[in-house]
Amino acid sequence: MKRQLLSLTVLLGLSGALALGGGTASAADTQWTETGATQVETLGSGQGLASRADGTLLYRGLTSIPLDLRIAGWGHIGDPDIANGYVFDAYQGSDTATSKMFAVTTPAGQRYQYVHTLDSGEKLNNSFATVSPDNQWLVSGEWGDQTRLQVFPAPLLNASTPATGGTLAQAGQITLNKTVRDIQGCDFVTATRLICASDDDSGTLFPEIRPLLQVDLARALDGKAVTGTVTSLFALPQRSSCSGTAFEAEGVDYDVNSGTLRAQVIQPGICALATTVYSYQQVTG
Repeated sequence: MKRQLLSLTVLLGLSGALALGGGTASAADTQWTETGATQVETLGSGQGLASRADGTLLYRGLTSIPLDLRIAGWGHIGDPDIANGYVFDAYQGSDTATSKMFAVTTPAGQRYQYVHTLDSGEKLNNSFATVSPDNQWLVSGEWGDQTRLQVFPAPLLNASTPATGGTLAQAGQITLNKTVRDIQGCDFVTATRLICASDDDSGTLFPEIRPLLQVDLARALDGKAVTGTVTSLFALPQRSSCSGTAFEAEGVDYDVNSGTLRAQVIQPGICALATTVYSYQQVTG
């Protein structure tokens, strides 16, 4: 996230759950309807979320970074994912970093680090991690204007990766048919469809402000280059009891068991210590 919240003071007196919108949004054959909104504390939960097999949610925020990783220079954590019980976290370092890191925590609690040295032209940002439904490929993304998403072998789950941490090289990337901006999180809905949250508030690339985007792949990931078609679904809600427009879109999660899509938006002003998690269900028609 762009804002770095330095205070660990929890804001008291925030308003309760906000009134929910009832509209639907569509792209091609997809429609989603908002089904709920909850609030979480930004410092520990505002960077991203992932659903566990039992339906509970794992959250990540600035205070989620373990001390040893923070000391090692990994000062930013992105939107996580959980695959086959393994937790995948995306880390980035300082503005002068020449690598990025994915930390994978096994179901038994053992954590391994996989470091990727930046390729030519690659940005240092490591905004999110999401694993393909076959548990073989890890997708991530950079900041700013991009026409690609990055693809790596999924650490530990893909047999081509070291068993106890090590280096991680890129596989064939996803080339997008449209430029996207400031992607904060993505998650797979199917083997050939991702949903991504964009923090773009310009309205120049897509009509919506902070759009939720759909990326349809030409085929399931196989480690080779593949194309992706981008469609804007709808603008993420920007509702708060505080005034201002400095909202920030963050993580995205799709719970394959319940069919629930969730997206996070940090509130503006003094309410920035609260992040709203919006829930959606897919409908047909």
